[in-house]
Amino acid sequence: MNILALNCGSSSVKYQLYDADKNKLLAKGAIERIGFVGTFIIHQTKNQKHRLECECATHKDAIYTVFKFLTDEEFGVITELNQIDAVGHRIVHGGEKFDKSVLVDDKVISEIDSLSTLAPLHNPPNLAGIMAIKSLCPNVPQVAVFDTAFHQTMPATAYLYAIPMKWYEKYGVRKYGFHGTSHLYVTRRAACMLNKDIKDTKFISLHIGNGVSVTAVKGGKSIDTSMGFTPLDGAVMGTRSGSIDPAVVLFMMDKEGFTTEEVNTVLNKRSGVLGITGRYTDRRDISRVAGEGDKLCQLAMDIESYRLKKLIGEYYAVLGGLDAVIFTAGVGENSSIARKMVCDGLEHFGIFLDDEKNENAHSESDISKDESPVKVLMIPTNEEIVIIEDVKAILDGTYHNHDFKYSFEVKNES
Repeated sequence: MNILALNCGSSSVKYQLYDADKNKLLAKGAIERIGFVGTFIIHQTKNQKHRLECECATHKDAIYTVFKFLTDEEFGVITELNQIDAVGHRIVHGGEKFDKSVLVDDKVISEIDSLSTLAPLHNPPNLAGIMAIKSLCPNVPQVAVFDTAFHQTMPATAYLYAIPMKWYEKYGVRKYGFHGTSHLYVTRRAACMLNKDIKDTKFISLHIGNGVSVTAVKGGKSIDTSMGFTPLDGAVMGTRSGSIDPAVVLFMMDKEGFTTEEVNTVLNKRSGVLGITGRYTDRRDISRVAGEGDKLCQLAMDIESYRLKKLIGEYYAVLGGLDAVIFTAGVGENSSIARKMVCDGLEHFGIFLDDEKNENAHSESDISKDESPVKVLMIPTNEEIVIIEDVKAILDGTYHNHDFKYSFEVKNES
């Protein structure tokens, strides 16, 4: 059974083609900077890795490009699209309608579409992936894997807002949380790295990419997370503001005459580190230019790390202790500077980063000092393998809302 996992982020598409019968990865890759200048694809097979520029104005363009590479005479691993037996999709917002992964049908498509107003940067490209597959491979089963599902274990004290209860009861206004597949994967890998039963662990997971979320995970279950009703809440992100005083929205609508659509666009697409620097969303660009003396870029880095420190402090209190802080996703995995800026000053929490280990971390690593009571881990996320395993379990009839054991929950032999 060949399963294709598609993970459409706000400016990227990650993919893996996996032979589930042989437990073998056939190909994986990512298209980055979708909709920006300099779009490129990194396509990997067992013996080859290619990085090529491509033109992808939309996520639909990117998915077609993925298909071209998978079936290419030189780069591909299959000859025809009908060799794909099933497709799993990362879907950002499932609201309260979806607390687990599901087979896609017309009703599911309609419900995902109806939730797009809550995740305007993500659900539309997620849905574009489903529709592209439906067009190209109409008989292939598709499974939707929801970021929000992992966070359905949060208690009401964490997910309810101090607003009229009618808003929740009538409209479902509450915290949902996102990046669930990523937080699920890295916390289970962390338990293996520390040789602990997942049920006996307390972790703070920092998913830092263009989107950023922090999650408190106790006993393998999410008990609080920084993103809220939509992915706009919480930490400072690439183009999203994160938490602000809600009165700011009303104030600016009055001063600038913004419509709700316009202010939504500003907060989702023109804020975050882009709003601060006025130029950049990519933290590599920001770090480079800050090193050249740009004060706004340095300020963006300082603000982002400061907010993340505060979230670690909040969740340390909620967890009542801590086994490890986990860094993952594009920035969390690749920026030693970002990791250091977040960890500096947290020694009173028992968090001691080892600078040399941090600088040299390029794969799953413990980057804390040997004597550090709380471990600092860098774990490359693998949302795609979670998607693949959910697809296989659903088609096999063994899926029970993440209660089954994942194959990656084994001790890392590397």
